[in-house]
Amino acid sequence: NSRGTSCLLKDSISITEFSASGPFECHDLLRRGFTSVKNELLPSHPLELSEKNFQLNQDKTNFATLRNIQGLHAPLKLQMEFRAVKQVQRLPFLHSSNIGLDTLRGNNECISFEDILNDPSQSEVMGEPHTMMEYKLGLL
Repeated sequence: NSRGTSCLLKDSISITEFSASGPFECHDLLRRGFTSVKNELLPSHPLELSEKNFQLNQDKTNFATLRNIQGLHAPLKLQMEFRAVKQVQRLPFLHSSNIGLDTLRGNNECISFEDILNDPSQSEVMGEPHTMMEYKLGLL
C-alpha cells in the first residue's frame, strides 16, 4: 500500500505549481497597485521614450560633465548623496515628496507638471497602513 501512495505522490502536481505565478495569477492590488493597459502598450510617439527617460538622461549628462570638469570623485560623491536621499522616505502608505532629491538636482525651485496635477490626496497608493508596514518589514 505504501508503494501505491508513493506512486500517486510522484505523479501528482507539485504544490509550487499552484502558487500565484502562473497565467491565472490573481493580481495583488496592495503590493502592485492597479493594473493599467497603458503601461503595456507600445509608445505612441517616437519622443515618448525620450520623455520618460528624460531625468535619467539628464543625470548621465550632468555626471559626465562633472567628471570632465572636476574628476572622478565628484560624480561618485553626488551619486552616493542621491542614494542616501532616496532611502529617506515616509511610511509606505503616505506619499513621499522627495524634497531632498529635488534639492540635490536643483528642481526644488521649479514648478513642473507634477507639482500641479500630481495631488497626493487623489493618489491610488493609499492602503491599509498596518498591512503595508508588515509587508515592508517582511512580516507577511
